[in-house]
Amino acid sequence: MSRRHTAASQGLAVCEVCGQLASLEQHEHCPRCQAPLHLRKPDSLARTWALMLAAYVLYLPANLLPIMETRSPFGTQHDTIMSGVVVLWDTGSWELALVVFCASIVLPMLKLFSLTYLLLSVHRGSHRNTRQRARLYRLLELIGRWSMLDVYVVTLLVALVQVQSLAIISPGPGVVAFGAVVVLSMLATMAFDPRLIWDRAVPLTVPPDTSAASAEEHRHA
Repeated sequence: MSRRHTAASQGLAVCEVCGQLASLEQHEHCPRCQAPLHLRKPDSLARTWALMLAAYVLYLPANLLPIMETRSPFGTQHDTIMSGVVVLWDTGSWELALVVFCASIVLPMLKLFSLTYLLLSVHRGSHRNTRQRARLYRLLELIGRWSMLDVYVVTLLVALVQVQSLAIISPGPGVVAFGAVVVLSMLATMAFDPRLIWDRAVPLTVPPDTSAASAEEHRHA
């Protein structure tokens, strides 16, 4: 692809809010919604790393801490996500056990691993598999729209657990960590700029009248 055919080489930027295409030479803000215009998301890699590492840190307590506390005259029971999966499997609901295991344990980790791969490939300046990496990001975006399914699965798990009529169910500390992992992984995906994948294959060219400081900011955003 020739440099002269890129939007950046023509000084054009797409508004991240409404999708309006506008010239940076004529507008600092979107002419439609007044959102700031950027060739690349500012500090994209730094913000993505920060959000993703925070999600990694909270992933362990989200799965190790109890998400549900059941109090009854017979005692108090603490259940984690994995113990809930074991209960469902032992009671014969292996299909639901697989859904809970995949949606609440496997899927969040796969999202974090995939985003880590994209970040490392951009930092290394990889020229390989650009189309595949762009498709992987679109898949992460698609999955992100359904990320709250993890929370719904936990709610469904609570509803399906057999408890005594006098039992009281309250959320455990794992619920907060689990919800934080879901939100942080979604924000990390949103902070990542997929155009950085293509900047290595087609180097970012800034119009001549754009300042050098602005060009450097866009290149490393």
